[in-house]
Amino acid sequence: MVEKREIKLKVASAYQRDVGRGIVRVDRKTMRELGIQAGDIIEIIGTKNTAAIVWPAYPEDEGVSIIRMDGTLRKNAGVGLGDEVTVKKADVKEARKIVVAPTEPIMFGGDFVEWLHSRLVGRPVVKGDYIKVGVLGQELTFVVTATQPSGIVQITGYTDFQISEKPVKEVEKTAAIGVTYEDIGGLKDVIQKVREMIELPLKHPELFEKLGIEPPKGVLLYGPPGTGKTLLAKAVANEANAHFLSINGPEIMSKYYGESEERLREVFKEAEENAPSIIFIDEIDAIAPKREETHGEVEKRVVSQLLTLMDGLKSRGKVIVIGATNRPDAIDPALRRPGRFDRELEVGVPDKQGRKEILQIHTRGMPIEPEFRKGDVMKILETLKGDERFAHVANKALKEVEKAKDEREIKSLLKALDDKLYDEVKHRLIDVLLEELAEKTHGFVGADLAALAREAAMASLRRLIKDKKIDFEAETIPKEVLEELKVTRKDFYEALKMVEPSALREVLLEVPNIRWEDIGGLEKVKEQLREAVEWPLKYPEAFLGLGITPPKGILLYGPPGTGKTLLAKAVATESEANFIGIRGPEVLSKWVGESEKNIREIFRKARQAAPTVVFIDEIDAIAPVRGSDVNRVTDRLINQLLTEMDGIEENSGVVIIAATNRPDILDPALLRPGRFDRLILVPAPDEKARLEILKVHTRRMPLAEDVSLEELAKKTDGYTGADIAAVVREAAMTAMRRAIQDGLIKPGTKLDEVRSKVKVTMKDFEEALSRIGPSVDRETMEYYRKIEEKLKKGGRAKMRA
Repeated sequence: MVEKREIKLKVASAYQRDVGRGIVRVDRKTMRELGIQAGDIIEIIGTKNTAAIVWPAYPEDEGVSIIRMDGTLRKNAGVGLGDEVTVKKADVKEARKIVVAPTEPIMFGGDFVEWLHSRLVGRPVVKGDYIKVGVLGQELTFVVTATQPSGIVQITGYTDFQISEKPVKEVEKTAAIGVTYEDIGGLKDVIQKVREMIELPLKHPELFEKLGIEPPKGVLLYGPPGTGKTLLAKAVANEANAHFLSINGPEIMSKYYGESEERLREVFKEAEENAPSIIFIDEIDAIAPKREETHGEVEKRVVSQLLTLMDGLKSRGKVIVIGATNRPDAIDPALRRPGRFDRELEVGVPDKQGRKEILQIHTRGMPIEPEFRKGDVMKILETLKGDERFAHVANKALKEVEKAKDEREIKSLLKALDDKLYDEVKHRLIDVLLEELAEKTHGFVGADLAALAREAAMASLRRLIKDKKIDFEAETIPKEVLEELKVTRKDFYEALKMVEPSALREVLLEVPNIRWEDIGGLEKVKEQLREAVEWPLKYPEAFLGLGITPPKGILLYGPPGTGKTLLAKAVATESEANFIGIRGPEVLSKWVGESEKNIREIFRKARQAAPTVVFIDEIDAIAPVRGSDVNRVTDRLINQLLTEMDGIEENSGVVIIAATNRPDILDPALLRPGRFDRLILVPAPDEKARLEILKVHTRRMPLAEDVSLEELAKKTDGYTGADIAAVVREAAMTAMRRAIQDGLIKPGTKLDEVRSKVKVTMKDFEEALSRIGPSVDRETMEYYRKIEEKLKKGGRAKMRA
């Protein structure tokens, strides 16, 4: 009998698209040496034995002796990241019978058993294996409790598949069961640092002994709520196979003298007895506030007790404390020194790539039905021509799809051609959808994205309830209905209306819906804003390539009503950035230091949720020339504003747009390049621009045939955009007044009837013009022109002259 080849490989984490599928990836050289092909089953031998379907490695992993496997498979093999496993071709038998048991009590009917069976066909299992299955974004864990025959078996359509009604009690050292590094998205760098600081000392203390240094004792994780601090601590404990003890800050506190400290000592004692251990203190600011700022004796004693315990850890390196807070500055400084919390790691708001990873995690088990749009499908098929698995069929598919009329036809064409091709295209379309959602969710933290996925799933559920396909009274849900549950792009966009980004919840966040076409005229100003704001956000590489930095700030100045606020909103919409609007006077507070704190908070949130447009309206209210305020409140505000604007890092994605109609009273320090780089005059519209504005405002208005917008544009010299909007509104009100008097409009008149019966005439516009006059005269415009000339000639510092 020929001895099977065995190869030792190093364990690496799986990529998001492979998690939960029961597959591992190894490079082609290893596959040749083992005599296996893609789709074969291999045996993985760690501290336990398990099996998985093998797939070829990603191109970047070729020639590296690693095996990529997800957290569930690592648990089944009893190994962690960086450990070695032995792999060989498996002896697989067909499963006659499989019994699985849930880890938590669940209610299910016969249809659910059938549905779960169909999801697991083809999966290899060994008795004792864990299986995770996603149901509408929620993961259910099952344990294989019996197999017939024994050993490695493969589930088939003919397997007698059973689910035990009694859940299994998991005998595990850690309470943080199931959370793996693959369940955390967008925190690659933080995970790497945490592994060095925590996992390494727990698994290999000999490394630190050899180096002659003490391993770290504590790590403080800080960052906004919902970014994954608690999840990270649980994953570390699970992956390092350490005893996990969790303390929720407020739970420790007791009204009885000495009891709070006693509880803390008990936790540390249990940790030492069960070492290696991780003690996780959530909301640490609740039990360890600054002693000089707290008046309660209990808090002071608890802080002192915690300091003593962290200094006196006997089994160094075997007990590690992780603290988590979103208020690091509120913690007692004595805790934040090396020897207690050795490292402070920021768990920040995820970027676009991080958001996509998080969405992939939360939609892992979700039945997403993407839109098979012709353009997207053709792009995907073009790339698949270079993939050896699909090259033979991708060309044919391209020609067929080009002739297809709609999405339904595209889907049926791909299915008819090749099932594997259809699955690959569908998977990539889901990827396109998640990429699109990641683009639109600036400022969303992990918890927000989890809520978004959950809301999208609920929207699809609501649809079935509305269609009366789900009966609340029924004991079980039929398999056909379960199969019909599909989450679509529309469901995600419905969910986006309900979920707000946490990172910006405390500051006013607007999602402006103003586009360039909603602003008449001002073409030059629009062009300058596009270059200053849209380009850096959309083409950051171009700026880096040319070795220049984009402008940090833009000041729009001009007469009231010319559209400065509207322009700022349009910039935010068109560049798909978040928009934080500050009305100058709102920042001011009667409490000393509060106004500056408001400015700091706004800029901190803007940096977290970048790309962000911060719009300061009426900036002259908070930034007049220093020395003009007797109380010096605005002086301190200007200093804070100058500091924040200087502190914006290059290409950080934060742009400040300010608006004023009094640029002459602004502090000159604000007007230098590097702060407000672009000073743009927003003039009163000329005749051509007025015509454009009239077209925008009368877009949905039923106009009579005698209305000449060109003539109205001539008559409105000196009118600003706001004046023209008022004239159009007044003309419509005049027409409405007449229609009500003539009995054409009555309570309950339908929209179509109003549009067909009522017309706004030229006479209505003339009457409106007689009531509303222009707000800008020649002298005003001349005043702004002089300011513009002064600024162009480098007279920023002499603005007061």
